[in-house]
Amino acid sequence: MTDAPDYKSTVFLPQTDFPMKAGLAQKEPAIAAHWEAMDLYGKLREKRAGRERFILHDGPPYANGDIHMGHAMNKVLKDIIVRSQSLLGKDAPYVPGWDCHGLPIEWKIEEEYRKKKLNKDEVPAQEFRAQCRAYADRWVGVQKEQFKRLGVMGDWADPYLTMKFDAEATIVGELLKFAESGQLYRGAKPVMWSPVEKTALAEAEVEYEDVTSTQIDVAFEIVDAPNAPELVGAYAVIWTTTPWTIPVNQAIAYGEEIEYVAIQFEKAPLIPITERGSPDTPIDNSQDKILLVAACLLDSLHLRLGIAWTRENVIWRGKGTQLAGAIARHPMAKSLRHPGEGRGPASSFEGGEGSGTPDQVRGDDKARLGFFDRPRPFLPADHVTTDAGTGLVHMSPDHGEEDFIACKKLGIDPVFAVNDAGFYRDDWEWLPGQGSVINTKFNGVDGPICTDLRAAGALLSASDFRHSYPHSWRSKARIIYRCTPQWFIPMDKPSGNATPDYPLPPLEPITGALATALPTNGPTLRGVALDAIQNTRWVPERSRNRINAMVSDRPDWVISRQRAWGVPIALYVHRKSGQYLVDPAVNARIIDAFKAAGADAWFGADHQALLGSDYDLADYEVVTDILDVWFDSGSTHSFVVEARYGEGTRADLYVEGSDQHRGWFQSSLLESSGTRGRAPYDAVLTHGFALDGTGKKMSKSLGNVVDPLKIMAESGADILRVWVASTDYFDDVRIGKEVLAGSSDAYRKLRNTFRYMLGALADYDEVTEAVSYAEMPELERYMLHRLAALDAELKSVVDKAADSDNWLEFSRYTRALFDFANSDLSAFFFDIRKDCLYCDAPTDPKRRAYRTLLDTLFHALVRYAAPIIPFTAEEVWQSRFPSNEDSVHFLEWPEIDHHWLDRDLDDKWRELRTQREQVNEAIEPLRREKIVRSSLDADVTMGELLAVGDVDFAEVAIVARVTMGQGDGITVQPSTWHKCGRCWRKLPEVAIDGALCDRCDAVLAR
Repeated sequence: MTDAPDYKSTVFLPQTDFPMKAGLAQKEPAIAAHWEAMDLYGKLREKRAGRERFILHDGPPYANGDIHMGHAMNKVLKDIIVRSQSLLGKDAPYVPGWDCHGLPIEWKIEEEYRKKKLNKDEVPAQEFRAQCRAYADRWVGVQKEQFKRLGVMGDWADPYLTMKFDAEATIVGELLKFAESGQLYRGAKPVMWSPVEKTALAEAEVEYEDVTSTQIDVAFEIVDAPNAPELVGAYAVIWTTTPWTIPVNQAIAYGEEIEYVAIQFEKAPLIPITERGSPDTPIDNSQDKILLVAACLLDSLHLRLGIAWTRENVIWRGKGTQLAGAIARHPMAKSLRHPGEGRGPASSFEGGEGSGTPDQVRGDDKARLGFFDRPRPFLPADHVTTDAGTGLVHMSPDHGEEDFIACKKLGIDPVFAVNDAGFYRDDWEWLPGQGSVINTKFNGVDGPICTDLRAAGALLSASDFRHSYPHSWRSKARIIYRCTPQWFIPMDKPSGNATPDYPLPPLEPITGALATALPTNGPTLRGVALDAIQNTRWVPERSRNRINAMVSDRPDWVISRQRAWGVPIALYVHRKSGQYLVDPAVNARIIDAFKAAGADAWFGADHQALLGSDYDLADYEVVTDILDVWFDSGSTHSFVVEARYGEGTRADLYVEGSDQHRGWFQSSLLESSGTRGRAPYDAVLTHGFALDGTGKKMSKSLGNVVDPLKIMAESGADILRVWVASTDYFDDVRIGKEVLAGSSDAYRKLRNTFRYMLGALADYDEVTEAVSYAEMPELERYMLHRLAALDAELKSVVDKAADSDNWLEFSRYTRALFDFANSDLSAFFFDIRKDCLYCDAPTDPKRRAYRTLLDTLFHALVRYAAPIIPFTAEEVWQSRFPSNEDSVHFLEWPEIDHHWLDRDLDDKWRELRTQREQVNEAIEPLRREKIVRSSLDADVTMGELLAVGDVDFAEVAIVARVTMGQGDGITVQPSTWHKCGRCWRKLPEVAIDGALCDRCDAVLAR
């Protein structure tokens, strides 16, 4: 018996050198180097010159440390968007940038000084600033290479840096616009303050952590109550979790509609400490005292005090309105009879968290004498609630914004008792020179404040209290609200014109109220910003509500910082009038000086030369505060978008994490609204945060940090990019080994799809092989319909002109693309047509139609994939069309004829695909039992089959034959026909296994 002929060499198998194994970690750096050598970005700008422009303005990361997963997620998403807009044929430049000023960098330089036991304040300012500049510059270089490794395409040769001289000049110019339009004032208000870093902080620089504080109840003796004389001699009870504010108390607030009661507590056994959860020694200062408290909070007070009471003990009951005119005495008034003569009455305290050298605060010593003997008036305040505490709030205008506003109405001014390091002034009557006020021991139940209050008979309770508290995100130390002279941009003062024709309002003296209000000939900054929010497209739409609420409720913008590294508030303040100088000629000289030498020009300037001959420097104070870095980054639209693309140009899109609603989105909105009367962007996309695989926040201490640099080194950037594009990034997203494994699997399948097409299209000649749509079989026309449908869905994600709810939802884009490649092509179309590809004659019309469609699919899919996996798309393109001067990223959106859409054809083939799946399910048990080796060995009988017309359903189902039977079921049995030795199909004309079918015989006879 002779062996059957081997026809393997006669089959037209796919031929390609494109490897199945990606090896991305090794290939990607070489591809990136090639892009840089050929100036891919620059050439793309040339090719898109004159086209409709799409500007995604890059929110600047901070130039400090290696990139983390949040950076990677953000930059990749931006790059996908920019590449997709370029694919649409638009001129889509991308100018990366960095935030270079501010506390984080300054803090790092200070850390280096502290390690050397040096004091940075003893270093010349210019030298210190130079070190900050060098530090930022080094990290810009490091992060730049890391972002490039991610495949981010941009103007890396000319990024923007907030510390470049032209940027600093523009930033100060934007500040002077606010000054010239009267949208600037200096005043003393409570602001978020870091005693450790000794500077004011923006809300975006603050994070909240749970802490254990000391909660105390303190008794203030009532000495006068004109509307409730029964209360004289009673004690108003206040509750606070910041004992350190008691030495700065100036009033007591009540709610006008709250019901209050005065209770005579009877002598009764104390509730055991274990039941109260208090670590301190029982306090009995409430015995024999009549205590005033909100009626609804009696039970909680009784638990904190551990004292029984009965309704018969009620001495007085009334509304808060009856407390109007009442006056109390500070609990330390009797103990501090000789203010200014030394330390406080009891213990002293030094050192601890936030410790430092207290500074001497200047002022009128006489005004400070008898501070604790002054009456503490009762005043109404809307912020008093009965959610917790006692319904009475102790007021310190130095340390609370609401306190400041309420006290201001009564002419009660701040006293500035706490210095910038968090210590009481050396000349303060109680605990002079002591602190720091953020120190837990200083505030503890055995600390000096509680000890002195206990000795004065005023401390009713002291115990631990767990709650959320603000911290500096840089030092991780607690912050406080502290009243200091700062520069503000008002949210609700009507602004004037860019060149005002009215006298500017005098600046607020640090001990008084705001002086003259701004003229009412313009809208308020809040109003302009809120209107701009409504005229901006927010993605997702729900993010509009978030920023709208934040802008609606935010206080005036504190733009000053007491630091060294940043852009100075370049103003001159008249020493007598308190007005800052507004002179366009002076401002022009300031801006020119900054252009020439950057912000350093201010600190070493000849200020008389800048002022010119019209002003005498002796009459002016030179402001040395620096600008909030959020003002820097909020101004970037002016020296990036407008400077590069023309005055008045707006960015099409801003893209950042959800925390930037209170950060960059908002500072940019306020800066542009104040100077241009509109938002600097047309649309804003907000994404969530990257969490670990279990949904926890990444933390070095938890050991759950997923490092993007490590992922790229091991698996490649394209895997990371697939993860970003696949996630529902509008919410927080997870990344870990299992998640990345899923991204790798999805990538592998798409890569194999490209590999198959490359092989199947080997030697394809469009001129001799291509066929028209009309000449194509129905299956090919159906696949063109599917391609056109895919194209429409993908374009709805990338093209904002489509006005789709899917805009920028790349998880939908990626899912649709990958599903099409896997389900429509690999698992369906390619599976059916492999027989045609392998075995039909090269000139066969069906094979030519198949290869024509494959070419169409290739050109479409490689373009669709390029924004997501740019390295792989380049590798795929170069495998078919090798060129050192060309790139897949020069290509534009594929030309898809939407006449290919055929709903009737789609309905028919959707049903055929369903029946095909049913046939495969019926064959599977026989395959498992090895009754048939493949579906080609099966004869199928179907009770019902769609009217298929010219479609060969046996070919679609990849079975030997399909016949009609009775009933609704599907039966399968081994085919009795013989197998062709070349195509392996079982056909009636094959006489014996291994012989040729008519088709194969004809092909080989050619």
